[in-house]
Amino acid sequence: MEKKRIYLSSPTMHGEEQKFVEEAFATNWVAPLGPNVNSLEKEICDYTGSKAAAALSAGTAAIHLALKLLEIKEGDIIFVSDLTFSATVNPICYEKATPVFIDSERDTWNMDPVALEKAFEKYPNPKAVVCVHLYGTPAKLQEITTICEKHGVPLIEDAAESLSATYQGKQTGTFGKFGIYSFNGNKIITSSGGGMLISEDEKMIEKARFLSTQARDAARHYQHSHIGYNYRMSNIVAGIGRGQLLHLEEHKHKKQKIYQEYQEAFSDIKEITMNPMNPEGESNCWLSCLLLAEGCQVEPNKIMDVLEEENIESRPIWKPMHLQPVFEAYDCITAEGSIKDREKIESGHIITVGEDIFNRGLCLPSDIKNTKEDMEKIISLIRSLF
Repeated sequence: MEKKRIYLSSPTMHGEEQKFVEEAFATNWVAPLGPNVNSLEKEICDYTGSKAAAALSAGTAAIHLALKLLEIKEGDIIFVSDLTFSATVNPICYEKATPVFIDSERDTWNMDPVALEKAFEKYPNPKAVVCVHLYGTPAKLQEITTICEKHGVPLIEDAAESLSATYQGKQTGTFGKFGIYSFNGNKIITSSGGGMLISEDEKMIEKARFLSTQARDAARHYQHSHIGYNYRMSNIVAGIGRGQLLHLEEHKHKKQKIYQEYQEAFSDIKEITMNPMNPEGESNCWLSCLLLAEGCQVEPNKIMDVLEEENIESRPIWKPMHLQPVFEAYDCITAEGSIKDREKIESGHIITVGEDIFNRGLCLPSDIKNTKEDMEKIISLIRSLF
């Protein structure tokens, strides 16, 4: 008999989603746009405190349109978090711009403000900074926004993983020129896919809506003066999102409880620490992560293997972007400076903070449907290795 599958983070449906979807079918609003799309945009603005929002097909599309709205072009330098998923970086390359990766700091695992300031020393004229709130934990936004303002460079917040997380009482995604959210299947709420671009600049969001619907000009015939994209969210998908949004706070509290349970369960094992929280904010604890001490005899792969034998899903920490074959030509800046420059001088591989976290960490099952028995099983299996 196959063992019960325990997931890393799977969708949790409640029923209200179906009501909004059925309404869309009943009114024949099954194509892109429609009342659910308009309502989801308004409801996201109401929840986050943002002035304007554009519902799109993916968080990746939201990043891409943010770059388009900033008129990023070939050869432009973009500073971007190194410890992230490739979807953060891919849109930079769509525009043939040049990503320069910024290393993490250990306090939150997010973009290091010291490394960011170092990046400006080598590359004084970047066109944007893209900062990720990793695993739902807010970055050091006060320092990062101060640096961006000092240099006159716009900030894009990749809050794909951090919807509902706050920094100094304010929602992540609302500090930069643009913020983006993801409603992918594994996120804290899902619409089965989809994303959102938010901004205080209502005209920019109007332009994002225009570009996301193939940039069709206001003419009776089909006329186009700009290159457009098929990036708009469908009314069906938006209906699912509306139903999920009703349960966002509930999901966040359950995620936080999972993190607290792991933290308490491993508190007596000196080789284990949990992913750090930002004391200036509140994480949504999208994924609870474990970090093993240097020199620990148990490796992350061993823990993942033991869990997988029991049909329990876990996952490595994101592999830093500067280590990805597709991005290996690009520079990465640490608190000590460019690793490419340092490697030439020191004649050896530089291990960044992000790479060290990748080497020693893993993502634990963080599904809000985990039962008490599920959590006890996961914890017991991990504890048995120590």
